[in-house]
Amino acid sequence: MTRISDLLASGPTWSFEFFPPKTPEGMVALHDTVAQLSELAPDFVSITYGALGTTRSTTRDLVVKINDEQSFPAMPHLTCVGHTRQDLVSLLEDYRACGVHNVLALAGDPPADGSDPGGDFTYASELVDLAHEVDGFAVAVAAFPEIHPRSPDRETDRRQLAAKLGQSDFGMTQFFWEVDHYRRMVDELADLGCETPILPGVMPFVNVAGTRRMSAINNCHIPDRLQERLDAVDGDAEATRKLGVEVATDLVAELLELGVPGIHLYAMNRAQSITEIYGNLGLRPDSL
Repeated sequence: MTRISDLLASGPTWSFEFFPPKTPEGMVALHDTVAQLSELAPDFVSITYGALGTTRSTTRDLVVKINDEQSFPAMPHLTCVGHTRQDLVSLLEDYRACGVHNVLALAGDPPADGSDPGGDFTYASELVDLAHEVDGFAVAVAAFPEIHPRSPDRETDRRQLAAKLGQSDFGMTQFFWEVDHYRRMVDELADLGCETPILPGVMPFVNVAGTRRMSAINNCHIPDRLQERLDAVDGDAEATRKLGVEVATDLVAELLELGVPGIHLYAMNRAQSITEIYGNLGLRPDSL
């Protein structure tokens, strides 16, 4: 049984994030990507979960397969919005029975049309409590360095985040484009007495429009200089990918200088950008 909290206690971790493909071809490509990136010896990987559980079975099957076949654990993302308590208990018990001992507990986004999603829970903290009740899990929660998009103000956001982290084993951030956002968040949490390790999430983007859209949704400010560089590569897929690698490499280098507890890279279901980031940083599996 490998708990990510134990890995973090032993030193900085390196990890990757994948999403469930929508097509059989995408699934084949993802398994090829996992096999390629396994050569970098990640400490763990995570698999995202669609809005209101739309990829529930795919996420579950991917997590169990990777967990069984690889030397590193796979951690499912799990949202509570739109699910009954029994839905979540059943899924957690299934994961535990399959040897999955790590979970990222998320509230999840409400429907875009403002309708009632249903379900018994509203907040990630409720899912954290449930995972501990089912027992056997290291539980992670999400953190937004620039505050959660639905937070009323910074002070409230930090108090609530500190309380959520206090229930959990570790945190993982949304992506960001300036390291100062991460540094400030950690300092603000420390002032509240919260020392739970938080892994910074870094996204080597591959699409200009998507990067801007996701940044807006997640309250991530894009600096003017990066906006200009995005304009310069817009419409050129390979130039965009290479810029994403360059920006991510610089972010990771700065974060490592801070002494972060680990690095979580959004793989975008592709191996090339991740391997190039490792190469740029002079990283080898035996040196991590």
